[in-house]
Amino acid sequence: MTPELIARYDQRVPRYTSYPTAPHFKPDITAETYASWLAELARDAPVSLYLHVPFCAELCLYCGCNTAVTRSYKAVAAYVDCLEREVELVTKHLPGRLDVSHIHWGGGTPTILSPEDLGRISSRLGTAFAVRPDAEIAVEIDPRTITLAHVEALAASGLNRASLGVQDFDPRVQETIKRIQSFEQTAQVATWLRRAGVKGLNLDLMYGLPFQTCESVTRSVDLALRLDPDRIALFGYAHVPWMKRHQALLPEEALPDAIARVEQREAAADALIRAGYIQIGIDHFAKPSDPMADRQRNGRLHRNFQGYTTDEATALIGFGTSAIGSLPQGYIQNAPTTVGYREAVLKGRLPVVRGVALSEDDRLRRRIIERLMCDFSVDLHELTSEFRREALDFKPEMEAVDALAEDGLVVRHGLTLTIPREGRALVRNVCAVFDRYLESGAQRHSRAL
Repeated sequence: MTPELIARYDQRVPRYTSYPTAPHFKPDITAETYASWLAELARDAPVSLYLHVPFCAELCLYCGCNTAVTRSYKAVAAYVDCLEREVELVTKHLPGRLDVSHIHWGGGTPTILSPEDLGRISSRLGTAFAVRPDAEIAVEIDPRTITLAHVEALAASGLNRASLGVQDFDPRVQETIKRIQSFEQTAQVATWLRRAGVKGLNLDLMYGLPFQTCESVTRSVDLALRLDPDRIALFGYAHVPWMKRHQALLPEEALPDAIARVEQREAAADALIRAGYIQIGIDHFAKPSDPMADRQRNGRLHRNFQGYTTDEATALIGFGTSAIGSLPQGYIQNAPTTVGYREAVLKGRLPVVRGVALSEDDRLRRRIIERLMCDFSVDLHELTSEFRREALDFKPEMEAVDALAEDGLVVRHGLTLTIPREGRALVRNVCAVFDRYLESGAQRHSRAL
């Protein structure tokens, strides 16, 4: 990718983990709306569950998550009570005891919960829902704070996939971002998980952090590979200090520019591909035998708020502060602060504060964007026919696509769009062509590269 292309297309665009994206959710989607949507879910279709834990033992300066530092377990224990109450509130509106195909614990740091409380919430979910024997149960882990007792409690609850946060193993980078974590700590947790029977191991790495270089990023990849993970996520650091004020504490002069970020990304990706991993979309890598690689080969890969996923459930029910749910009718989001979340739940109300109802146009555009993000290709004739729309409805978008094609970002054959390998880093720019909401919310997003 040339410096000219990088300069031209390093714009602020969404990561497209949903469409419409969260900045376009509105307060006219209320708790009452959500209750009616829950009641309309199909009794015979599985759902997936997401639980958000908005607490950490300390704050990493790169973090873009909805989380807060807590030194006392009292606040965490009170939050666990609220999670349990929210599960009860949600299940009151469901048409029955629904099957569950995926459960994902995110944060923050989910394992800030005690082993007993992790088991308590897992047991409550098992009562409220019929968790399938083959369900994927995943948790995000901070290797610096988790204990063997946590691992054993999670394994007893059915955990079969764990994501270990790493970001970078370089000491200077770790000191700058305030996340000191040795390779030995990470390796110890990986050993505990495998001995407990947790077979799926993911590692999260990052590029674009202060003081990172191609060499340091590649060293981190090499160390990560020593742990033999099934998947590696390689995320670009999103510098948005106007939204996450603690990021302003990072030395901006040490942040790599767009060209250096691209070089770091390519160096890390090359190392992973040489090691035999398959690139999944824009930021994931998996062993060829991994279900995610299989889904990509078969055109069944999906994308949700956790990124690329094998989850095919048409409904995702979110629990906890700021959690987002995705239902056939649209999206909902819980109160973004724990104070607001707790107040609603303790009053017996679903803690929803905003969302968006999907139109047929939204659903079509969402499918187009998802296929571009997952397959790097989409047949507009096929999708518009499925939605009983005329392909000519997208004439302005196709004119914009043709302009991108002149720069090599996309190849168009009639109504079939394909992103060439050299343009895949900018696939979000192609997706943005089909985003009719983008102009009013572009400032909320991170840069494309």
